[in-house]
Amino acid sequence: MDVKKLKKHLDRLLRTFDRSFLATDPLEFVHRYNRPEDREIVGLVASSLAYGKVEIIKKSVSRVLEAAGPSPYRFTRRFEPEKGLRLFSGFVHRFNRGEDIACLFWFARQMIEEAGSIGGFFMEGHEPSRKNVKEALSSFSERALALDSSTVYGKKKLPPKAGVRFFFPNPADGSPCKRLNLYLRWMVRRGDGLDFGQWKGVEPCKLVMPLDTHVARISRNIGLTGRANPDWRMAEEVTDALKKLDPADPVKYDFALCRLGILDRCPRKADPGKCSECLISPICVL
Repeated sequence: MDVKKLKKHLDRLLRTFDRSFLATDPLEFVHRYNRPEDREIVGLVASSLAYGKVEIIKKSVSRVLEAAGPSPYRFTRRFEPEKGLRLFSGFVHRFNRGEDIACLFWFARQMIEEAGSIGGFFMEGHEPSRKNVKEALSSFSERALALDSSTVYGKKKLPPKAGVRFFFPNPADGSPCKRLNLYLRWMVRRGDGLDFGQWKGVEPCKLVMPLDTHVARISRNIGLTGRANPDWRMAEEVTDALKKLDPADPVKYDFALCRLGILDRCPRKADPGKCSECLISPICVL
């Protein structure tokens, strides 16, 4: 890997796909709120639903936030599962249903009551000396799924097939944890006006790339990984490769790389027209 050449073209991509492209990303919703406590809740909702087509994601997030009212934080602090189940009745977002959204808010309320904030709840499992956030994410998901869910799903223990489990994957199981890593990026990174940097206890250098299908494919095309399966090991490999470009903030390239896929600028197969206009074609092996 030619680090200098790679950095040159990815930095140009970074300058091109800046916050003016927020309308193509669920992060747009977080930018609509001024209070950090509201942003934390909105970020959890928007990242949790960030799978599938962008248009559908935005429609689903809008539906949830409309129900939450002007202050999602206040809505969460007062959230009662019984009312939430009625409020989100009929909600569907691919694999998830209204009861899963109700449980997500119920979990968020319990996190805040236990640790003061969702960030505080996450920090209870974070050890700064670790290589990255892998162990912290495992702890976060395990402790979240151990919170009370009985009033949502009607069972003493969280059912094995409860849809809320989809929101809290575990890297120990091999999951790339794309949506949780995305949420962490929004909450931790700072300095470019894109992400918010409000979780001060985690350094950006500890973050792991939010690996979706677009980023996985493009990362293979430009030599960031040789792995075929988009799992946690690939996410770490891509992150480690990007650390050679910026050791302090490797995941800063995520938003820009993802735009290539979301905006259909990077085809699955070589396309003379699209490839000739691509900003990273000189480092692509497609």
